[in-house]
Amino acid sequence: MSTAGFTLVMIPPRPDETRTWPGILADAVPGIEVLCPEGAEDLAAALAHADAAYGSLTPELLAAATRLRWLQAPQAGPPPGFYHPALVRHPVEVTNMRDTYTDHVAAHAVALVLALARQLPRYVRDQAAATWAPDWSDDAIVPLGEARVLVVGAGAVGAETGRLLAAFGTRVEGVDPRVTAPPPGFDRVHPPEHLDRVLPQADVVILTVPHTPRTEGLMDAARLASMKRGSCLVNVGRGPTVRLDDLIAVLDTGWIRGAALDVLEREPLPPDHPLWRHPRALITPHVAGAGPHAAERRLQVLVDNARRFAAGQPLINAVDKTQWF
Repeated sequence: MSTAGFTLVMIPPRPDETRTWPGILADAVPGIEVLCPEGAEDLAAALAHADAAYGSLTPELLAAATRLRWLQAPQAGPPPGFYHPALVRHPVEVTNMRDTYTDHVAAHAVALVLALARQLPRYVRDQAAATWAPDWSDDAIVPLGEARVLVVGAGAVGAETGRLLAAFGTRVEGVDPRVTAPPPGFDRVHPPEHLDRVLPQADVVILTVPHTPRTEGLMDAARLASMKRGSCLVNVGRGPTVRLDDLIAVLDTGWIRGAALDVLEREPLPPDHPLWRHPRALITPHVAGAGPHAAERRLQVLVDNARRFAAGQPLINAVDKTQWF
């Protein structure tokens, strides 16, 4: 059923990049009314008449949105708490921004793999100390042409990461609940129930999975200890998938070569957290998605979905709210 005219509320806080979006939406979607309330009272009043919204809704705000039928999340994987029980129970359809920065995240994942494989964090520390200490030992590097990489999450980001790594001659395998046919560059894709069987065989484990009820704490003490001796862990998915206390414990033993994390269980990581100074850890501050065109791509998803909503057509990037993705 088409919607002749509808109201979409842009929920604060709104980044500067979205300031022009209301005008663009008005030009692109006939019949749309875009509201940009600022204060709490104005927001509640706007939501009372809203058919759609862009942003994050607390249970209290959701209760005020009695007409709401579509909620566009601003991220591919919204932060913990976005999919609260009230939202999961609510009939509103939720869409996300997945696939809007696939190329950027995949490139960052490969950069982290290369950094660990070639001991770059160690040499950066040596440079800061003006120390010339080359390591020519046989185990100084991970030869990617002989390595087995396991990409946990073979969706868009995972598939692109594997495709890029295959250019090094790497054997790439995946684990995914939905993807069954190997993407380009992959040898095979395993179902999630095979993770514990294939994890100990990988020289590099890359997490690109979203934060869901099933992936929270995915890499805990038992799984980290089951990784291959001298292997590497990279996480560009979501922080809550790796238990930091368990990771530090396994890094302290020297069992795995190192961990490179763009996302962490706690963000921002407290200044006194031991991971900051751990010699086997490399941290980037949740910037894997940084790069040109990301904002334009998110706007395009919002415009496309607004047009679809107005026409009564299926929305893109629809989410299974019970799985948060």
